[in-house]
Amino acid sequence: MMDPAMDRTRPAGTASPAGAVLLELDHVDAGYGDAIVLEQLSLRIEAGRSLAVLGRNGVGKTTLLETIVGNTRLMGGALRWQGRDITSMAPNQRARGGIGWVPQEREAFPSLTVQENLTVVACPGPWTLARVYDLFPRLRERRRNFGNELSGGEQQMLVIARALMTNPKLLLLDEPMEGLAPIVVEELSAAIRRLHDEEGLTSIVVEQHPIIALAMTQDVIVLERGQIIHHAPSAELARDGEALDRLLGVTA
Repeated sequence: MMDPAMDRTRPAGTASPAGAVLLELDHVDAGYGDAIVLEQLSLRIEAGRSLAVLGRNGVGKTTLLETIVGNTRLMGGALRWQGRDITSMAPNQRARGGIGWVPQEREAFPSLTVQENLTVVACPGPWTLARVYDLFPRLRERRRNFGNELSGGEQQMLVIARALMTNPKLLLLDEPMEGLAPIVVEELSAAIRRLHDEEGLTSIVVEQHPIIALAMTQDVIVLERGQIIHHAPSAELARDGEALDRLLGVTA
């Protein structure tokens, strides 16, 4: 039986009140096979907040998202969703319960049209075709094109829109700007900021470009060797060139 915390039968669009703890990782050790990537990692995500996850290559950023969706081996600790333990819950149950994921690889269904890509995963809730087309007008223009006929930027818009059509309570974005032209990065950044600022969607964004990530989130953590070494408001870190250089080798 599905954990009540992940039950999709609750009213469409129901969200946790702002400030309530939506997701908690409690001293988590996780990785792949016998390799531990995240070590004793503890983190709380409050409803309505947006979190940037920064760090150098190979420090565990993607592994953190993979652990939240249930794709890693958990060696210790616990995950709680809206106060309920989901440590042993399968990835598909977590997805049905409201954890939306946009993986690093753009996995648009190539033989389906844009509109079919969106409707095939649709769940009841506030995010509808009309709303995702309003967020990404280019997808409305391309709605009859197949997934393999889109540019890289359009595919990224599509996979974000497709995740929204599942009406998630938490949206995980893994390197959404990777390999995109600057003009597309600007367009996508504006859309993600809108999700945070106007829609109040809870999200975790893994991003290699610190300045971009900090500009579109409220909070930030920096990972090093699978542990959190810095946790602060995004605006505060963005203003601190010395900390950016020390933590990430980047100056504002």
